[in-house]
Amino acid sequence: MNQLPENDLPPGRHRLLKEHLMTEIRREDEAPARTGGRWLRPAIAAAAVAVVAATAIVAPPGGESSPAASKEAVALLENVALAAEHEKVPDGIRDDQFVYIKSKVSYMTYEEGKAPTRAPVHKREIWLSVDGTLPGLLDEDRDHDSHVVLEPSTPGNPSNTNYRNLQTLPTDPGKMLDWLHKQSDGGKSEDQNTFVLVGDLSYESLLPPEVGAALYRAAAEIPGVTVVQDAVDADGRHGIAVAREDDGVRQELIFDPKTYEFLGERQVAVQDTDYGLKKGQVVGVSAILDRTVVDKAGQRP
Repeated sequence: MNQLPENDLPPGRHRLLKEHLMTEIRREDEAPARTGGRWLRPAIAAAAVAVVAATAIVAPPGGESSPAASKEAVALLENVALAAEHEKVPDGIRDDQFVYIKSKVSYMTYEEGKAPTRAPVHKREIWLSVDGTLPGLLDEDRDHDSHVVLEPSTPGNPSNTNYRNLQTLPTDPGKMLDWLHKQSDGGKSEDQNTFVLVGDLSYESLLPPEVGAALYRAAAEIPGVTVVQDAVDADGRHGIAVAREDDGVRQELIFDPKTYEFLGERQVAVQDTDYGLKKGQVVGVSAILDRTVVDKAGQRP
């Protein structure tokens, strides 16, 4: 079977087809980042070989409607938005600096003819250029992802998630929702793709406070969003989550139940699937441990 590029896959399925990597999927129009002549993203093709056909079959039709977000989800996301408005970001962020994010992650890998398996929870660190013009760095405790150089963003790409571009995003929830829809276009479920993008932006970027508030108020307008009262992140922290089910898997964005700070994500199979997942199986999990700004790639706070 021929290997398939990432862009042939619905955006909302990337999370289930390889270990979590916002960096690998954030620049749809760019060439894959390289270091030492090696592709940064080798895992996606192997995953796609195993399950892309099944994914295409079981994904819900684009015209399928979902109920409006639950009242509980709307209330939770408003609290999250209010917390985001008061989130502090470092003063005087310079273009030549880097957003540093440290996390723990564990996601499914797929091989043709084998049951999906989830890697052990491991550390992930990433350094992202503030204005997108400088090479970034990925350092992850797994094979082939140690000290990986990340190419700069493509100038002018509206989907760039560097801090400077995020500063230009709408602070009005309705306009933010329109932007999310445009950037998550291409899959069979627009609502799910949009919800996944909310998670991507929450996870591996630095959101300006007003933009973050608009993001979560926009998320409250996505149909099918509900609340999970107890969700556990990759660091073992219990939180409350906004969630959405699609294609047999529930995507959860986990927040601290008191401060409403974003803790991490979890994906849980809600039914047995044609591509090997079992009901109740945790498909992936992450936890944000640190998020700040540093002067150079590779520097730790």
